[in-house]
Amino acid sequence: MTALLKHWLRHGPASQQLISFNHHDILTGEAFTAQVAAIFEALSQHKAKRWLLACDSSDLFAVGLCAGLLAGKQLILPANTQSGTLSELTHEFDAVLADSPLCEAKDYVALHKDLKHPGPWPTSQTFGELILYTSGSSGQPKAITKTLDQLDAEVTVLEQTFANHLPQCSVIATVSHQHIYGLLFKVLWPLAASRPFLSDLVEYPETLTYYANLFPNLCLISSPAQLSRLPDALEHQPQLRAPSLIFSSGGPLSLEAANAIAHCYGKPPIEVFGSTETGGIAYRRQQNNQQSWRAFATHEIKQDPDDGALWLKSPYLESSDWLRCDDKIQLIAPGEFVLQGRLDRIVKIEEKRLSLVQMEALLESHPLVDQAALVVLEQPRVQLGAAIRLSAEGNTLLEQEGKLAVNNALKQHLLSQFERVTLPRRWRYPAELPLNTQGKRIHKELLELFTHD
Repeated sequence: MTALLKHWLRHGPASQQLISFNHHDILTGEAFTAQVAAIFEALSQHKAKRWLLACDSSDLFAVGLCAGLLAGKQLILPANTQSGTLSELTHEFDAVLADSPLCEAKDYVALHKDLKHPGPWPTSQTFGELILYTSGSSGQPKAITKTLDQLDAEVTVLEQTFANHLPQCSVIATVSHQHIYGLLFKVLWPLAASRPFLSDLVEYPETLTYYANLFPNLCLISSPAQLSRLPDALEHQPQLRAPSLIFSSGGPLSLEAANAIAHCYGKPPIEVFGSTETGGIAYRRQQNNQQSWRAFATHEIKQDPDDGALWLKSPYLESSDWLRCDDKIQLIAPGEFVLQGRLDRIVKIEEKRLSLVQMEALLESHPLVDQAALVVLEQPRVQLGAAIRLSAEGNTLLEQEGKLAVNNALKQHLLSQFERVTLPRRWRYPAELPLNTQGKRIHKELLELFTHD
């Protein structure tokens, strides 16, 4: 099986292929073709090359995505449509393809349900490309270009690896299609493999239960942050109807959460490890605390002998050369490894270099701490801020003895590896760390925790 996505995009869906659904509507291949043809015509007649693509509904997003790729356009996918995000990207696109104008100063082609065009599925000699944005270690967005060849390679490998687990499956997701994980797992892979997807985002456990009861075979695309909270919503009770398969990506899932999901749904999720830049690298199902990751069959990996960095060769990459990643691994067998944290996020505090990843890991080893996030604060001078989600024991100490006692206990713990001048000067203890739907920390909101003393 090769070129699964490219073959589908060249020929289009069968007229009776069920593309998407929600609780009151379905979209067939025939209607989808008419919508794609209408947008393709509008884009082909427009001189703009770079188009911002954003839409809440996954079916309309897929219409814009297919039409843009077939029209040879460059599609810019913002992480969200917040005004600050769009203003940062305003010089990166010439026009907007969305369900609302978003930017008044830019030309706009509307995505809406009533699009119709009598023509057949559009043909194309040159496909367009996608540009996604990921936050670098500094928190600034970094542009990542994805060609159709790269996306096709990943979709094809996903089908080869997991198709046997997905008989006649429908796909629903709690994550956005504007990010690489949701884009691949919720939209592109289901389209190419003729699996219908839910056009809406699943935001509540009740919605998940509704669809699990409705469909005998269901594939859930979710994230560690959401899956960690789900067992509480299900009251930690085994469910009569469960998804056939659950995927998790965006960060490592705790063993506790994996076991809790297995208790409710019968088996733990399949976790996929990767990034916007690399695509999927490896996958696992957790059985123990040091569960190893298995690289996809098409990939080559090796461990840097000096610092343990992961080196990767993958058909998802633009180059056939080895790529050094910022993840530290321990290679335990060919294609099999254990993650040992990140190697980047090196900062200078008081002219001394330190690893934020290392300090966060040390904080999280303390019984008072559940999760820790460090940020570099620039005012009134360069210093560290620590945002800590406390454990039950930590919250008890905070209530009984106050913030200073918790601060001092954690500082004393950090002195085992770090010099006093490098320790965080400002501490915050929110009930939850700010995370997006992909389970990634929101850098801007972390900084806002330190706006007021």
